[in-house]
Amino acid sequence: MTAPVRKSVELFYDVISPYSWIAFEVLCRYNKRWNMDLKLKPFFLGGIMQGSGNKPPALVANKAQYMIHDLNRLANYYAVPINLQSFATHNDVVNSFQDFFHVMFTKGSLSAGRYITAVDMKKPEYTEQVSRELWFRIWNRDEDATDSNSLRQAGKKAGLSDDFNDECVEKVKDQAVKDRLKHHTQEALDLGAFGSPTIIANINNKKELIFGTDRFLILASMLGEEWQGPLVELSKCKDPN
Repeated sequence: MTAPVRKSVELFYDVISPYSWIAFEVLCRYNKRWNMDLKLKPFFLGGIMQGSGNKPPALVANKAQYMIHDLNRLANYYAVPINLQSFATHNDVVNSFQDFFHVMFTKGSLSAGRYITAVDMKKPEYTEQVSRELWFRIWNRDEDATDSNSLRQAGKKAGLSDDFNDECVEKVKDQAVKDRLKHHTQEALDLGAFGSPTIIANINNKKELIFGTDRFLILASMLGEEWQGPLVELSKCKDPN
């Protein structure tokens, strides 16, 4: 009996986005359960926002207030160790959260995106863990993820050899790496992306766009699969603390 054809699901993401971390972990878990091939496609969220005319939601006070509660709930439900404690120490939590997003979008995630892309172009088997380590730096330990040493530390934790890690840090400046990240960003825009995470399910030769972390039931239905909850037992992002 012929085995069913595996369906392709593409995840376009940027590690600057905490919601993307949740979608990333969930899809990595379900890649072991569903009849699908997950393709990780790092892109540049700044380019997506500019190209689509979107704005960071946290810059709106009421949205920022909601996001703080929403991210805490989602992190608990999906067992993704997003840590917002640094904001809880401020008298004005919303303003501190907004300031963080302003700083992050000013400093940008371009270096991180290019670093992941450099890894992915040479050794894609490390793309998942390198991405995860960068999310840990930003959204668990409140650490920098922009300078060369920060990228190097993430690669080291992900298990890259020192030589390959140094090579990928240097390749952040290579035109081929820049072009690959630009290609993924433009590809996502052409498919209708306006934020991160953007999930593309390839169904019956048609690309179906799904945005965010609250449509996994719909994705399961489209793939003809069963949604079985967060699958915490398959988590690879245990909080080391």
